[in-house]
Amino acid sequence: MIEIIKNSIIKGCVTRQIKPESALLNSSELESIGKELRNMINKHFNRSFHIREVDTGSCGGCESEIIAISNPVYDIQRFGVDFVASPRHADALLVTGPVSKNMELALKRTYEAMPKPNLVITLGDCALNGGIFKDSYYTLNGVKNVIPINFHIPGCPPKPLDIMRYMIKFFKGDNL
Repeated sequence: MIEIIKNSIIKGCVTRQIKPESALLNSSELESIGKELRNMINKHFNRSFHIREVDTGSCGGCESEIIAISNPVYDIQRFGVDFVASPRHADALLVTGPVSKNMELALKRTYEAMPKPNLVITLGDCALNGGIFKDSYYTLNGVKNVIPINFHIPGCPPKPLDIMRYMIKFFKGDNL
């Protein structure tokens, strides 16, 4: 305990406060996108939209953005999007990564455990076609080679606001 106090005195304050205005280019843009997303979710589900996220062997960039979109700055949950632990509770499956061979069976089982209709959204370039891992001996070059996909969110990795914008397009029926 004494060592912790001693280090705190020597190092001083090592954290800084992050304000939403500095983290985002325009916080009103986040609010308008969020309200539109909430309206689209209410229109289609009349409740929140539940997502089960599966990492199938990515570098971790897309997962960092998913964590960021759930943090207090973006707080996507207030707009009606919840990430759930079980595929049985999910409305959609969000998949990142190029699908490594050891994740193929886990992805198929997760997909089969979901209630019908199975909505699959891929996030990031790796999930679409393998991205930088394309043609690697240990990947299957994208989710579409394992399970059918309904929608793709491009980027390497996509930013949180871009994820929200593409989710709106998904609910509008714009399949890219």
